Amino acid sequence: MTTQHNTPAEICCIGHITHDKVITPSFEAEMPGGTAWYFAKALKSFNMPGFKVVTCIGDSETAAVDELRADGIDVSVIHSPSSIIFENKYGENMNERTQRVLAKALPFTTSNLADIHAKIYHLGTLMADDFDLDVIRMLASRGRVSVDIQGYLRKVVGEDVVAVDYDLKREAMPYISILKANEREMEVLTGTSDPYEAARILAEWGCPEVTLTLGDRGSLIYAGGEFYEIPAIPTDSLVDATGCGDTYSAGYLYARSNGASYTDAGMFAAAMCTIKLGRKGPFEGTLNDVKMLLRHNVAMC
Repeated sequence: MTTQHNTPAEICCIGHITHDKVITPSFEAEMPGGTAWYFAKALKSFNMPGFKVVTCIGDSETAAVDELRADGIDVSVIHSPSSIIFENKYGENMNERTQRVLAKALPFTTSNLADIHAKIYHLGTLMADDFDLDVIRMLASRGRVSVDIQGYLRKVVGEDVVAVDYDLKREAMPYISILKANEREMEVLTGTSDPYEAARILAEWGCPEVTLTLGDRGSLIYAGGEFYEIPAIPTDSLVDATGCGDTYSAGYLYARSNGASYTDAGMFAAAMCTIKLGRKGPFEGTLNDVKMLLRHNVAMC
């Protein structure tokens, strides 16, 4: 069951906290993961009023929830027989990874989210069945829905994760206020590798605010019929890319909810990703760190 909440949060991130096995050329580690973990950790030092997390975990991830609560984050837990267990393997190119799923958790449903209220709901999909269309519709009737599309495009075959299309994408898109996809995901969704064309297609299907992350080429935002090109902020240290997309979403939604323009929100998110890439695990910077990097980046241009 979930904890009761009567006061709407500004942003509510809904997603599984996972048990991640991360393998890179420079290290191997086991750690908490998943959208709820990386998103919450990214915002923990920003003192954002009304931010909360809803997650679904097995007993193995109780310590991760305790850590988030110790960070001052409001966390509601839906109990599952097991947590999701991911293996993420990276090569020299941090834009590429292979994944295996070693265990799954229960999906989120309209009944176990019935008492959750927020102005913005960010759905961190990890598997195609995490959130069905009824959940998206219900949350859209209460506030704005932000979706990281990645999980809808994942099918588990044995233990391997393979790319699939999202069958209900046209039905879902009118209920999604903000969509985040990377360059591979946008191509699966739309059939084109051109981010400008892909963004237009997604908007035509009904999503008014599309954010496309393009790895070291930065990101592209399409809203109100206008494109906003966001450059990547260079880093000399590429340590761990796991959770970078979640960090981008956290930064973007934080900035937008505080009145930032599309460009400024995109740059804020890009700066957070640059800081996160330089260390193992989630973003651990401060608001001042992000602002300093942005000022330095502007001075160098």
